[in-house]
Formats: sequence, C-alpha cells, structure tokens
Amino acid sequence: MKIILFIIFFAVFFEAGLISSYTIVTSQAPDVGKLIGLQIEEVTSFLSFGSGSQIINTQSNMNITNYESVASELTNKTGYDINVQSLAAQTSGSTKTSIFPVNITAMGYQNIVSGSNITAIVITANQTYSITASANATLTDGNLIVDVNTIHITSTSVLYGNSSSTL
Repeated sequence: MKIILFIIFFAVFFEAGLISSYTIVTSQAPDVGKLIGLQIEEVTSFLSFGSGSQIINTQSNMNITNYESVASELTNKTGYDINVQSLAAQTSGSTKTSIFPVNITAMGYQNIVSGSNITAIVITANQTYSITASANATLTDGNLIVDVNTIHITSTSVLYGNSSSTL
C-alpha cells in the first residue's frame, strides 16, 4: 500500500513540476491534457520497445535508384566530386506515405590545385569531405527515388585535407 501511495505522490509532484516549468519557460498557460497525453503516448511506445516513439527510432538504410542524378546535384551544390559508391540514404520516418524525408550521406573529393614556375613534381592527396544532405523521396516498387529538386546540404566537414597547400 505504501508503494502505491508513493508512486501516486511521485506522479502528482512530477506533473506539477512539469506544468510549472512549462509555464515558466513559455510564459503561457499549458494545455494539461495535451501534455499528459503526450507523456502517456511516449511511455506506452517506449514500453513497446520504441515501435511508435519519436524518441527511440532506428534509421533504416535504403539504396538510391537514381544515384547518378543525386551525385550530380550534390556535385553542383558543393563543388566536390562525389563518390557514387558512398551514397547512402537513411529514413527514420514511415515509408508508407507517398513522399517522405530522407537523409543522404556521401563522400566528396576535391583535387589540390598547386601551381608555380618551378618545374618540380608535387604529389599531394585529395581533400576528402563528408557531406550530409536532406531531401524528399518516394518509394516505387521497392525503388527509392530521391527528388533532386529538394536536396538541401545540411553539413560538410573535412575528413582529410592538406593544410599547408593553398587553393
């Protein structure tokens, strides 16, 4: 009986703290029913091992069918040569809708351009970049088709580069 009473008091104080902190942060009165409904939905989806949870979701890798046009668009937007074998698309949302968002990752390369009047051979490695983009895609007969008009570069980072060279 004491354990049940303790759980009830804990839940009441937790909800009171949540409502008061929501009021302090947003300076607005909270929708209590919506907050409690959201908590119940997340707890039940968490107990079903994240099948419907927005907190716990696993991304599934998908093969891009139109990888040539996706690589071409990434090259146009970044200026890097894209390795088409490194293209990968991940989605964490439902693919049952007609159009759904995907995250695209790829490796890009940029050749070092060095020139001077010296007749010496300079061997330098290509700069390597990691590119992350987002886009919308459709799934037709098991083939993932990315809409190249919706590709937006979200990040590029240098994986390897020669810092002593000048471009």
